[in-house]
Amino acid sequence: MTIKPLGDRVLIEPTAAEEVTMAGIIIPDSAKEKPLKGKVLATGNGTKDEEMVLKAGDQVLYGKYAGTEIEFEGVKYLMMRQSDVLAVIEA
Repeated sequence: MTIKPLGDRVLIEPTAAEEVTMAGIIIPDSAKEKPLKGKVLATGNGTKDEEMVLKAGDQVLYGKYAGTEIEFEGVKYLMMRQSDVLAVIEA
């Protein structure tokens, strides 16, 4: 089973939050900084007003509060509109 975004939406797998420990203190998940970078896994077809410029495999930057968190088969993803993506990271 797969997730196929509709319209101008993209499915993003966020990069893992970096775990920083100091002097034996483990920071809980709720206090970790949300990653602002991820990998596009799937895209919709775009809309008549906006063509889809992102493609699967793109590394992207997005806003701190962008998208909707979804969990599918135990994995957390972000679903957001293409316009919520700030930039594509080119290697």
